[in-house]
Amino acid sequence: MIHMQRIINVFILVFLTCNIKAQTAVQERVRKLFPNAKLETFDVKHHYSESYEILIDQWLDHEDHSKGTFKQRLFLSHIDRKSPMLFVTEGYAAGPRHYELSDLLQSNQLIVEYRFFGKSVPDNIDYKYLTNEQAMQDLHRIRKAFGKIYRNEWISTGISKGGTTCMYYKATYPRDVKVAVPYVAPLPNAREDQRCDDLIASVDNEECRNKLFDFQRHALSIQDSLLSYATADATSNGMTFNRIHGIEKAIEYAILEYPFSFWQMGYVCDAVPSEPDPRTCYNHLKMVVGIAFYSDGVISYYEPSFYQFMTQNGYYGFMHDHLDGLIKHVKVFDNSIFAPRGVSLDYDPSYNEWVKSRLDKKGKRMIYIQGEYDPWGACTYIPPVGKDAMLMILDKGSHRTRMASYPEDQQEMMKKALDRWLKAPLKSSEKKS
Repeated sequence: MIHMQRIINVFILVFLTCNIKAQTAVQERVRKLFPNAKLETFDVKHHYSESYEILIDQWLDHEDHSKGTFKQRLFLSHIDRKSPMLFVTEGYAAGPRHYELSDLLQSNQLIVEYRFFGKSVPDNIDYKYLTNEQAMQDLHRIRKAFGKIYRNEWISTGISKGGTTCMYYKATYPRDVKVAVPYVAPLPNAREDQRCDDLIASVDNEECRNKLFDFQRHALSIQDSLLSYATADATSNGMTFNRIHGIEKAIEYAILEYPFSFWQMGYVCDAVPSEPDPRTCYNHLKMVVGIAFYSDGVISYYEPSFYQFMTQNGYYGFMHDHLDGLIKHVKVFDNSIFAPRGVSLDYDPSYNEWVKSRLDKKGKRMIYIQGEYDPWGACTYIPPVGKDAMLMILDKGSHRTRMASYPEDQQEMMKKALDRWLKAPLKSSEKKS
């Protein structure tokens, strides 16, 4: 027994030594690519063997390096240099999330935080450097660098604004990745895209839609009674509303936002109370929208994205004709109030138009995942007939739609496409490596 225990101890020592060497090798390779990189380990989960938060020096202006650098944050989860790489294009701040495609592919995973978010913020904010053109060059530079470590197939993905980023990236650098899978990703054609309103006005059935509009009217009619609950909520959570000039506006913005958020997040009509008392009304409004989004802290966090929504990406406005005479405080029914002050917010549709034309030509080997009832789904990109790409719209699906949300037969369709496009075997696929 003692002899056997010694053998076991030797095996454990050898395993630990090899694991340490493997971790050191990954760190060394990253530092060779980015000499000033800062690496911090975080808990290894799922199928990975190593996980790192990485800060690299990124060019503020890729066309003029004299403008200096800022720190950009990445999250690398490593399993094997020979495994494929899932390249996650975030649209906001990033975190050590795990994506379903990484499980399916048993891949490495590299998440890129979007410039001007989270820890990826320059010392001095200058919004002229917050463009999709600059952000795509961020991704391309990171892809080229890490491609020297991970030489197998690369697959890009992203969710919501990150999904739009995924489409932008594929359009700009179609050869950087073998396959792209954007989730619930809008491609608006205006700063206030009317197609979102059209979907809200036609989704599900008329009885259900009217129930939502009646709730809005009722909430506006008792908004003075809702104020005490909103004020208590704000006090207990340390929220202030100076940016939008008062909590009363926050209540009205939440009511205006209500049908968009309701369908976006997949609520069902049975959840809508009919002519509720003020507490029930406020609690339902809080569940679907809430007032926190309109607080100073949250507006500050999302300000960079609203700069992009207002100038390049496009967004939606607030439907309000059916609320005529009930709105007291909100005067402008777009989202410009959430964008930064003192900078030009002129909208230029040319970037999205260019992306659409590029995807028409270069957008092969893509799966677009969308939910039927998600208002953002009205702004989905539709690939041309004959293009080797798939648009998968989940029946009654919401912004929460993922590949695993679909019926098994539709999941198999997507897996077969991935299996056809990629050399890497899929988990539980019959394809042999």
